[in-house]
Amino acid sequence: MLREPGHYTVVIVDQAGKDPQTGQAEPIGGAPTRALTREPKSAVQVRRLRRGRLAVRKIDPGAVLKFSLVFYFCMLLIMMLATAIIFAFLKAFGVIANIEKLFQDLDFHVSITGGFILRWFFLIGLAGTIVATAVTVFMAFLYNLIADVVGGIELLVTERE
Repeated sequence: MLREPGHYTVVIVDQAGKDPQTGQAEPIGGAPTRALTREPKSAVQVRRLRRGRLAVRKIDPGAVLKFSLVFYFCMLLIMMLATAIIFAFLKAFGVIANIEKLFQDLDFHVSITGGFILRWFFLIGLAGTIVATAVTVFMAFLYNLIADVVGGIELLVTERE
């Protein structure tokens, strides 16, 4: 039984399916029954929030080094998988054969293989992983120097109870 949004009434009916409060049906066995109604206290509930301040004052460069190496190496593996899939599609559709034919028409004898492309992609990606890790560790050192001067980054953490 809905009254208005946010308010409700619970009515328990007798075994005959009638509302005993209206008195429409006689209860089974002659025993009187009554409807149980429950009204909620209030539709407005106050949510309490716990707040705390968190300051990031120092980042461990060793942890940044380990995390960066693993992260960038995983990205390298994902990119190699994507390159292998793209190369397989290009080979299946004949694009690689057309490129090799174009080079032969220009008097260059070139053979494009997946192993050659993936080998060079891995070597260049490995160098990129090392450079990106070094840059990330340098940025951690730079953050630590700046955080000593300005006090770091302050975060407001909120938790619902």
